[in-house]
Amino acid sequence: MEYFIYCRDKPDSAALREELVEAHWAFMDRYSDTMIARGPTLSDDGAAITGSMHMVDLPDAEAARVFAFDEPFAKAGAFADILVRRCRNAMERTMWEFDGDPETNQRFLVIGHGKPGMSEARDGLLEDHRRYFIEHGYQDKFIVRGPLWSDNGDEWVGSEFVIELPDRAAVDAFLASEPFTCEGLYERIEIHRWRFGGRP
Repeated sequence: MEYFIYCRDKPDSAALREELVEAHWAFMDRYSDTMIARGPTLSDDGAAITGSMHMVDLPDAEAARVFAFDEPFAKAGAFADILVRRCRNAMERTMWEFDGDPETNQRFLVIGHGKPGMSEARDGLLEDHRRYFIEHGYQDKFIVRGPLWSDNGDEWVGSEFVIELPDRAAVDAFLASEPFTCEGLYERIEIHRWRFGGRP
C-alpha cells in the first residue's frame, strides 16, 4: 500500500532538526527500497524548512503509523501536526527517475484537501482531470502525483502533486483551470516550496 505523509514543523524547530538530522537519515535508510519521494517543504523564499513530505510503499496502516510517528523528528516533538493518507503513485515512478531542471525551475508540493462526499464527483471528472495535464503540458512537469484516500481506501479525500514549474505564479495558473479545482472539489489547497530530500 502506498502512503503519503506530510509533517508540518512547529515554529523554531530548526535547531532540533539540525541536532537529529543524522538520526532521521538513518531511520529513513530502513525504507530506501520502498521510498517513492521524500523531501522538505520550504518557506516561500526557499530559505527555511517548514515541514517534511514522504511518499512510501508500506505493508499496512500500522507500518504507516510507525513510519510517521516513530521517526526521530516526530518523536522529539518537532512537528505541529502529521497527516497520513493512503495514496496511489499515479506516475508509477520514483522522484529519482524524474528528469527535471531545478536550476531553471522551482519545485512545489500541492496538497488538495477534498471536501467530504466528493468521491462520485471526482470520478466523473477524472478523464477531464487527466486530459488537462496532457493537453496543457503539465504531465512532464510532475515529479510524483496521485489521489489521496480514506484509511480503508474506498473514499477519495484529496490529491497531492509534486511539480516542477518556473515559479509560484505558474502553480497558481496550473490550479486555476484544473478541473477538480474549478468544480470546487477541494475544501482547501496548500502550496509549499519543496526540494528533493535525503543525504547530500
